[in-house]
Formats: sequence, C-alpha cells, structure tokens
Amino acid sequence: MSAPVPKGTAKRDALRTNERSIQSLWEDEKVYEVDAEESSEREKFMVTFPYPYSNGNLHIGHAFSLTKSVFRAQYERHLGKNVLWPFAFHCTGMPIQAAANKLKSELELYGTPPSFPENDPKVRAQMEAEIAAKAAEAAAKAKLNVSKKKKGNKTKLVQKSGTGIVRQWTILAKMVPLELIPSFIDPLVWLSYFPPRGVTHLNNFGAGVDWRRSFITTAVNPYYDAFIRWQFETLRKRGKVLFGKRNNVFSIVDGQVCADHDRSEGEGVGPQEYTLIKLKLLEVPDPSTAVQTSLGELLGGDLPVSLVAATLRPETMYGQTNLFVLPTGTYGAYKIELPQPEIFIMSHRAARGLSCQGYTQTFAEIECLLGDIKGTDLLGLPVKAPNSSYERVYTLPLLTISMGKGTGIVTSVPSDAPDDYVALQALKIKPDFAAKYGITPAMVDPFDVIPIIDIPGYGSTSAVFVCEKLKITSFNDKAKLAQAKEETYLKGFTSGVMIVGPHAGTKVSDAKPIIKEEMITDGTACLYFEPESKVMSRTHDECVVAKTDQWYLAYGETNWAQAVKDHVLNAETFNAYDESALTKYEYVIGWLQEWACTRQFGLGTQLPWDTKWVIESLSDSTIYMSYYTIAHILQGRNNLEGDVTKSPHGIDPKLLTNDVFDYIYLKNAPLPTTSISTDLLKKCRGEFRYWYPMDLRVSAKDLIPNHLTMALYNHAAIWDDEPELWPKGYYTNGHVLVDAQKMSKSAGNFLLMDETVELYSADATRFACADAGDSLDDANFSRETADSAIVSLVNEEDWAKEMLEAHPKLRTGEYSFMDRVFDNEMDRCIRATAHSYSTMQFRDGLQHGWHEMLLARNEYRSYCHSAASPLHAKLVTRFLETIVILICPVCPHWSEGLWRNVLKKDITKVGAAVHAPWPQGKAEDKLLTRQSKFLRDSLKAFRQQLGKAKKGWTTASILITDSYQQWKVNVLEWMQEQYKSNGDSFPKAFMGDLKKWVGANVSDKKLNKDTMQFASFVKREVDEVGSMAMDLLMPYDQKAILMDTRQYILNQLNIADIEILKLNDESGEDDEKLKVFAERITNSVTPGRCYLCFH
Repeated sequence: MSAPVPKGTAKRDALRTNERSIQSLWEDEKVYEVDAEESSEREKFMVTFPYPYSNGNLHIGHAFSLTKSVFRAQYERHLGKNVLWPFAFHCTGMPIQAAANKLKSELELYGTPPSFPENDPKVRAQMEAEIAAKAAEAAAKAKLNVSKKKKGNKTKLVQKSGTGIVRQWTILAKMVPLELIPSFIDPLVWLSYFPPRGVTHLNNFGAGVDWRRSFITTAVNPYYDAFIRWQFETLRKRGKVLFGKRNNVFSIVDGQVCADHDRSEGEGVGPQEYTLIKLKLLEVPDPSTAVQTSLGELLGGDLPVSLVAATLRPETMYGQTNLFVLPTGTYGAYKIELPQPEIFIMSHRAARGLSCQGYTQTFAEIECLLGDIKGTDLLGLPVKAPNSSYERVYTLPLLTISMGKGTGIVTSVPSDAPDDYVALQALKIKPDFAAKYGITPAMVDPFDVIPIIDIPGYGSTSAVFVCEKLKITSFNDKAKLAQAKEETYLKGFTSGVMIVGPHAGTKVSDAKPIIKEEMITDGTACLYFEPESKVMSRTHDECVVAKTDQWYLAYGETNWAQAVKDHVLNAETFNAYDESALTKYEYVIGWLQEWACTRQFGLGTQLPWDTKWVIESLSDSTIYMSYYTIAHILQGRNNLEGDVTKSPHGIDPKLLTNDVFDYIYLKNAPLPTTSISTDLLKKCRGEFRYWYPMDLRVSAKDLIPNHLTMALYNHAAIWDDEPELWPKGYYTNGHVLVDAQKMSKSAGNFLLMDETVELYSADATRFACADAGDSLDDANFSRETADSAIVSLVNEEDWAKEMLEAHPKLRTGEYSFMDRVFDNEMDRCIRATAHSYSTMQFRDGLQHGWHEMLLARNEYRSYCHSAASPLHAKLVTRFLETIVILICPVCPHWSEGLWRNVLKKDITKVGAAVHAPWPQGKAEDKLLTRQSKFLRDSLKAFRQQLGKAKKGWTTASILITDSYQQWKVNVLEWMQEQYKSNGDSFPKAFMGDLKKWVGANVSDKKLNKDTMQFASFVKREVDEVGSMAMDLLMPYDQKAILMDTRQYILNQLNIADIEILKLNDESGEDDEKLKVFAERITNSVTPGRCYLCFH
C-alpha cells in the first residue's frame, strides 16, 4: 500500500513555497537564536528533547514526539519569555559500529555492489519460507496464536523492512546514494553523514532550533568528550561510580560479556533481578514413579531440597497458597555449593544461569543430581512456603508457565496476582481438571485467598477485585489478565500498604527491600538474575547473566534514591504532567539499582581513569542538557563535530580541564588558572546559571525506566547542593501509529519525516501531529488529517485576503448582540487554548485555537449574511490577528506568512509572528455564553419544528417564560445544595443520589422520568456555563435576544413573520393570545427553552 498523495498539489505547493521563504527569513533574522539575559526581568524557558540516534533519517515517530517540545517552546515565546530550544545528535554505543561491521561483512562476502543470494527470486522465496517457518516454530513454542493479521510476531527489523531478509546495504540504499555506501564501513562516516541531514530535515520541518548549540556525541567531538570526562570524574568524587563484580549479560559459549554489538537478538536488554524463593520439599508421599522415588531418596539425604520460584515481589510471600509447575515442563535437581550446600529443583535454563552467579565452586558449572524431572513428577508434593500462614501448600498444574522465564516454577499469591487467582479458582471449580493431574480437593479447597496488602480503591485482595471488575473468568483472557496484572502490580507498589507480618502499616515500596533482605538473611531466599528478555549472541548462544568486573553507577544507594524521589513527588519542584507517568517514575526509582556504565567496545568517551572502558550510551546522556548552555561558545555554528578551527573563540578543548568545568557548573568553584579568558569563563558560567534549571524535557514514555530517571539521578548527584537546578518537568507521550496501524514498510505506512513534509507540507504535517493525541496511550497520525489541513490552511488564507480587501466596506460602530457573542467566543478560545498549550494538551489546543475559532467565525458570518448585515470590521481584524497567533505554535509558517504578507505587519516595529505576544483575552462572560447557547439551541429546535410544519404556514409564535413550575424549582434547589456542599461541583454519585431523592420527594410517579431528564439537562448546562444554569429566575432577557436577532431567525426559517409571547408575565399582555395553545405545549416551555408554533 503506497502513501496516499494529497488531492491535487497546487495548495500543497503553495504552502511549501511559503514555508521555504519563511524559513529563509527566519534564518536571516536569527529568530530562534537566544542568549542569556542576566540583567533582564524577562522570564526564561528551556525545553529539551532526547537527542535521536544518528544511524538513519528521522521518521514521523521522531517528528510526533519532538513537536511537543516545538509547540510548547513556541507558545512560551508568545508569552514573552526568552526560550531556549536546542537539539543535538547521539552517536555513542554499538549500533553504528555494529551496522558498519555488518556492511563490511556483506561487501566481503558478496562484493561491491553486493550480489545477494536472494536477488534470485527462487532463492528469495525459499529463504523467506525458511524464515517464516522458524518464526512460526518459535511462536508455537511460546504458545502464541500465529496469524497473518497479527504483526506482533515480527521483529522490529521485519516490520521496518517488510521482509525477514535484512541487509545493511539495502537499508542504507534507501537513504544514501549507492556510490557512497561502501564508505559506510567506517563508523565515522555515519557521524559525518546523518547528523547534518538531521539538521536539514528539522529545518524543513520548521523545528525552530538554536543550531549554534548543536553537537554530536563520542570522542570525535573533543569538546563534548571533555564534558563527559568531567561528568564522570565528578560522579566518582561524589562516590557514585564504583567498581566490582556486577551482573552483566554474558555468553558462556563466547566466554565474555555479550555487549549490544555481539547480539543477534536482544539489543538494549539488561539484567533483571529476581528473588529466588526456596519452597522446602516436606515429603514425597506414595511415590508412583522412579523419579519420585529418587526425589524421596534425595530428601532423605543430608542436604535440604527446595523447589525454587523466581519472583519480583518478595513482599507478597505472606499470601502464598500453593506452587505452580508446568506439567509438560522438564526440571532438574541441582546442587548449590555456596554459601552453603543445598539442592534446588528448577529448569535447566535457570540452573545454567545460576551457575554464573557465585553459587557454585566453578564458574558456569553446576552438578545435576537428578535430571529430566517431568512437571507431572512434581505435582501434588507438599512444600513449606516461607512467610505464608499455611504450614504446607501443594504443587499444582499451570499450563501457561513459560520455561523461558524464571525457573519454570511459580509461587502463587492469588490475593495480589490476577493470573494466580484465576488459575487457583479454575482448579477449585473444575475438579475433573484437577483430578486429571492427580490433584485432590484437599490440596486446593482449604486454601483461601490471604489478604496481605491494602490498596486504596482496590481493597485488600486487589487481584480478586480487578478480576471481578474486568470479568476475567479464564486464563485464556490474556489481554485482560495483562491489563489486570499491570494495574495491580503498579498500584500495589506505589499505593499499597502491608497489613500482615512485622511490617504491617508500612508502604509496600518501603517494605519490599526490607522483606527481601530478611528472607535472604534467614536463608529462605536468594538473589537470581537473568536477562530482561531473550538475548542471543551471534554464536547462537542464549545468554545468561553473570557476575563480572564492571564499573557501575550505584543508583540504588538509599540517600541518592530518596533525594530523587522527594524531588519527583513534590508538585512544587517537579511536574510530570500525568498522574500515571508520575506513578511510573516512583516505581522505577523503587527498583533501579546498579547500572553498568561502561563497555569495552563501541563509540563514545573513554573512562578517564581506566581507559580500556568506554562510557556506554545511556550514561553519557544524562546531564548533556547543561552542555547546551555553553556549546555555542565552545563549538559554535555549523560545527557539530567540534572542529577546533571553527570554534568562535578559538578555545582549545585540551584546556577544558575539570577545574574549568567546575567553575562553569558548580556553585562555589574558584576561578581556574587557565589561558581561557576570564570573560569567556564568566560568560559560560553566566549562560549556565541563567538557563538552568531545565524547565521541560519531552520524550516518548519508553525512556521513563532508563534515560529520564537516570537524568534525574545524575542531576541530583552533580548538583547535590543545588536541588533548585534539577529538572522541573518531564512530559512523556505514547508511540504514534499511522492511520491507526503500527508503522511498517510492509503496510506502506512507514513515514520518514522529510518525505512527509514534502508530501503534505511542514505545517499540515505538524497539524496532523498535534491532532494525533497527547496521552501516554498510542497516538494516531492521520494522513487524511494532514491532507485536510492543506485545504483548510489555504482556504483560510484566501478568506483573510478577501476580508482585508473588503475591510473599508465592513461595518463599524457599536456591537450588536451577535457581535458581542463572537467577541466573547474569541475570549473563551484564547484562554482555553492557552490552558491546553500550557498543560501539553495540544490536540485540545488545536480544537480551541483553530476548529472552535473557525466555528465561531462561521456562525457569526452566517448570522451577518442572514441578517443582511456586514461583518464588523474591528471583529474581523481581531479574529485574524488572534487566530494567526493561536495556531502559530502548530503552523508557524502559515502564521508568519499571514503576519507579514497579508496582515502587513511591520517586522521592524512589531517583530516576527513567532515573537508576537499572546492575544489578550478577557475572562469569558458566562452569561453571554449562556445567552448565545439559548439562541443556538432555540434555532436548532426551531428547525426541527419547521420540518413538522404544514406547507403554506409562513408565520409563527415563539413562547417564552422567565419562571419554572414548582416541581422544577424543587429540583433546582436540591441541585444547588448538592453543588455547594461538594465544593462547587456535583459529587460523583450525583445520579444515584438524584434517583434516591426523586423516590423520596416526588409523589407523582408520572413526574419521575421528567424529573430525572430535567435534572440531567440542567447538570449538562452547569458543566458548560457554570452554576448560573441553576438560577431560579432568568438572568437575561430572552425576548430582547430574540428581537435583536429577529431578522436572522426569519431568514434562517424562511418565514414572513414571528411574534414573541411570554408566559406568566405580570403585565398579562400576552395572556389572551396564549389561550389558544394546548397545556402540553405551555408546560414544555421553561426558562431558556422556548417553543415555536407555526400558523
């Protein structure tokens, strides 16, 4: 499926022509270049975005996420702030090196240009069939439902390439001229090729970056290299970088740590810590197989025998009711030698990993005392579950256990683990299923769920609560179970409180590490590590986690972690913009421990004091935001690689010693002895002190567990005595789909950013990004939206030109009712848009600042046309000058073009549109909003009644009233009480309370339904216009509004005349005319809801 082309390209081309012109003007005028203003009272605002990895061109996923930074930066400019929005490119690590190595291998094997075997269609078909067969086999082993419609079974590369045959040459051929590809065997060529293209593509997108501050990472850039060396020297002085045997992903076959570039699968995967729970085998009653007899003999020996289960939640062991094994699984009994001899029953895979973690005398060797134990041999065995209130529990069957995760043995806590609860319930309600595996009722029925953790809103048995809420009845409800698991685990950790054991009353997040250590100390548990997900080396060895010598950052250090946690959870110091994101940060801080910060291969900065190590890619990207503040002084314009000859002040990077950086970045550091001028040093220090702290960092949500949290830790370490310099806010978004599908080349929806700009224009692309969504959920970039935006933007520009030409003919003087309504709507939109932009809700901002502004304009234009009245000149001018700025954060080229070329603003006096002040908007006149709603709703009702009128009727009467019937007064008074007693809002249980009130206070059963409907209607009115909707008397003159817009109503309904009759009027002047109307009609008339009768 190829990308849809915009319908006709003339309008798109007009937008692109304007964009190129505007971008050239911005560059000439340097509108996005900013410097510190130390003596100015103007506020500053610094926003950053994680630098993308430079091994290819930017795609629409990058564009979507970075627009959050771009939009917010532009909004803050309109508020008059001095806004710094810099950008850089990441090159550290192994992906570039690995890709260069792979290309080199391809050229050596297949020539230049390469002649791949799959160039032959028959060979290609065979290769693809073999790849598909292997994928199907792997999926079957994992018990996945393989379907052609499911894309989840494809690897990332398959999704991008559309085929399982991935060649580095082919990937590069889509981005690089063929004659240049052979040079890419040198990784440094990648560094010089892709970052400059990134600059060009971002400029085409209108990113608005201060490019003087841009750079690439690695030792290729000597300025940045010096900065990273200083960072790590400082961390070491602070006691944050330590050395020792630490757990790393390791290949036993290769005999070394398996770094990213050594992996054929599992790039970026790190070690995962588990607590291994020892469930001591109590007896082997009535052995019925040779294996069970052997187990009994082992149990009769000198060493304790335990079935071991890996868990991430040791604090929940108080709730154990049973143990699960896979009936078809294969296990073994292994001798553990350290710290004391004992026997563990577990999977062969887990034993292999454990042998590399200090539990045996010889590394990577473990003695198997009894092999090939089938899961069925272990069923029904009694074990002692540590911390459980049950003296003995039993091993039960669970068919969904993965032997590729943990030990293949799962301890069961049905109070807080939805999977465990559902599995245990299945055995209780399906005795035939249990009996099939030799499980008796005595092994299942007595074991009730044990409440162990209280979670607000979930109770003391959260798994039971969530399973009942989601109506989960089977472990085949995989999607619901996954949702339930994530919900209960996260809430349990962050909000749960222990209600059993010695730590009852303690938050789970605090109790967890204590309970884990207590269990390890008393010998009922030990630590076990394995990769977070499957890792395969290039020698086809499934990797384990092994203890090896390593430099690491001690993120788990108590005081360090607590300082970060206190900062993040304090709303006055940190804004996460989303409660669920804040919960994720708290969760990560709770589990993040030691992080291996160096590798022995790859691009990057060498560890200053141990140069055989290279600082890895996540560790050299945690405080680089502070480097932006001085990069323009050190490197300067068009100098990504830090060429010393291009340094604007001729600063030699060799002079950037620790003392120099200390002076620039640290509060009390003295002026260093150096040949760098004091003025330049003070300028650097001033720039940093002015721009820091970073006000906002924007990122996709997948960086919360690593980069974003690590950046908080590193800021807290470097500026430990200045917490006011730590990041003030992080905004995270979900991933982006394209046309509601995951991006992939096979689906035809893999969009590169620059190609999308050329296809739809920069502003239309940005428009679709803004419309895509803003939450942590996946957003949707719609190509149809981008296409529609082209038409909308060009049409609105044409209308603006038309109005300015007609401006002398427009109306002036006092405002009419509809003039005031339009003016008030603009006030409302200005404020609503500002609120949306400031809270990072750009889809809502687009709705208020564009769609609702156009809707208000269209309604006003329609009124003026129907009333045969020209538009008011002042309002037309205000509308144009307002919408140009409201949409400027999203579509700046369009706004700048109108600002300069249509509105004819004198740039020398008022500045560029991107620097124009935010429009002034008065507080919304809620009463006027209600009046306009009255007219709008009345017209809608009139049109509906017009459709029912008999042909030939050309006149009508409108019935109005200012007072309610008594039963409605009673409802309104009760609603007012509810609203005020709940802090000027309706309680959540309002509808339920209303039903009870109606039952107790409305004696006429015929009125029950009417009362409920009336209250619901009023509640909606309150939500829209405020508490005045519950006023007992009309706060405005309905008759005056209808008379003021009488001609408009006549033209809209195409009738000759209307009269307006008022019910219950003290003057009684309309009483005689009202007698002809049926009681059902007059009873339907209420304040704000009139009735139209044709005659």
